[in-house]
Amino acid sequence: MKVIKLIRDKISWKTTGSSIVLVFNSFVWYIFAYIIFADIINLKTPQFEIELYSIYYISVAIAAVVGAKIFPRFRVKSLLIWILFGAISTSLLFFITGESFLISGLIASIFGLSVGIGLPSCLSFFADITKIENRSFVGGIIWSLVGVFVLGFAFLFTILTQEEMLILLIIWRILGVFIFQILNRNYKKPEVQKTPSYFELLKDKKILMYLFPWIMFSIINFAEAPMIEVAIVATGVNYEILQLLTWFFVGVFAIIGGYIADIVGRKRVIIAGFVMLGIEYATMSTFYNHVFASYLFMVLDGVSWGLLFSVFFMSLWGDLGQYQIKEKYYVLGGLPYLLANFLYVLIKPIASSNPDNVSTAFTIASFFLFLAILPLIYTTETLPEKKIKERELNNYLQNAQKVKEKYA
Repeated sequence: MKVIKLIRDKISWKTTGSSIVLVFNSFVWYIFAYIIFADIINLKTPQFEIELYSIYYISVAIAAVVGAKIFPRFRVKSLLIWILFGAISTSLLFFITGESFLISGLIASIFGLSVGIGLPSCLSFFADITKIENRSFVGGIIWSLVGVFVLGFAFLFTILTQEEMLILLIIWRILGVFIFQILNRNYKKPEVQKTPSYFELLKDKKILMYLFPWIMFSIINFAEAPMIEVAIVATGVNYEILQLLTWFFVGVFAIIGGYIADIVGRKRVIIAGFVMLGIEYATMSTFYNHVFASYLFMVLDGVSWGLLFSVFFMSLWGDLGQYQIKEKYYVLGGLPYLLANFLYVLIKPIASSNPDNVSTAFTIASFFLFLAILPLIYTTETLPEKKIKERELNNYLQNAQKVKEKYA
């Protein structure tokens, strides 16, 4: 009950409800639509696998850049069209076939466009509609919901066919249109803001000090993921069950990380997430053939991702673009994560054929993750110092009032 009261007190559902539904619906759709897309490619078009993945990721990148340019002009209408476009592209996955590379490539490009073109504006809408002092907490709530629904959808995966799951995702996406429209009636378009160029953003030292560790982390995470899978499967542990365990901890710690980030600042939470990632890879480098190391890794991975999703993925780039149009900030922050996933596709066959090299790979990953912390230590906090002091003062006054009432 206390948690529910805390959430109700910190969030104005009338103003933030539409952004929560929009982002939540979009990420659940993306996660499972991509899983099905990957399964279809692996089963139906193994001869075109790398080519289709390449088309998809190139489409995501191009669409994100184009969408960041177009969508801010009429953002709400564009987002509604984007959600419907996602439902259409999901339905097209039915028609991927190994008989025609042209048709399959066209569908892969459309699916990539449907992911990339609206995602920066989706997150920018979230950043514009939330206050900076509550942004990480709201982001944490979204990813807690994502974690819960990932577990639910994963269960449905075990009882439904692939075609039925695609139909479910189409319905899920269309449902998002209606709920978003209903909750977004009170939306007020923000005042005219400046649109920075990518060149201006990449000249900003503060942005680079956060972007460099994020790129490094994204590369390490997806490059190491196939090796983690190989190492865990070799111990006899069910890898799919451990992935669900990870998502459970993502759901729990996303809201905790977001709450803490709105009190002490984003930087400390991000550093804590990176430290845990370094520890989990260091553990795997030494004990990769032990069952306990597999469980410890997946638990710490869930905790780390919970912290990083709520802060690094959701609020940080909105903080950096506080008084400007934020689409390009989220392009810079989102593409490293989305595109680095291609490394998993490229490295998985190599990892499967060379399982003896995993220990060295984990050691290297741990070293570079700890190295990535250095820019974070020296960069400045994105949550204004004034907000931190106000929060500390309010907490002090509330505690003082409780003491007074206790002894009155």
